[in-house]
Amino acid sequence: MKVLTVSDGVVAGTREDKSGAVAAEVLGEAGFDVIERRVVADGVDSVADALRELTHGFAGLVVTTGGTGFGPRDLTPEGTVAVLERDAPGLAEAMRLVSPLGRLSRQRAGTIGDALVVNLPGSSNGVRECLDAVLDVLPHALDLLAGGRPH
Repeated sequence: MKVLTVSDGVVAGTREDKSGAVAAEVLGEAGFDVIERRVVADGVDSVADALRELTHGFAGLVVTTGGTGFGPRDLTPEGTVAVLERDAPGLAEAMRLVSPLGRLSRQRAGTIGDALVVNLPGSSNGVRECLDAVLDVLPHALDLLAGGRPH
């Protein structure tokens, strides 16, 4: 599993990457091995380029944190959509339903090759809530992506 934090502040060193750490922690507790964590600045191209690199030849889960709101630099969904091959709207919809603030999220989910990409919000609480909403189906989704048969 790989974590991509999208944050101008973290890149500049003015903010700590708390949401990326929480994503790695929650997924690690769920049995996922975190093999890479990366940070990029906000922006369509920075997100798209990082996702292309992180998914190239990789079969597994890639989560992003940050950049899913209404701010002018919140462009993670646009960068994600630019490289997604197949959309997985049910995952994003399930995550948006877990809290009232979820209605303000523009997160996306889908596949690039054999990788499943899931956008998470930039807040630590939001990361926990959103992952809790989809953790139960992620192993099955990854199994299907790897060629497994539906149960």
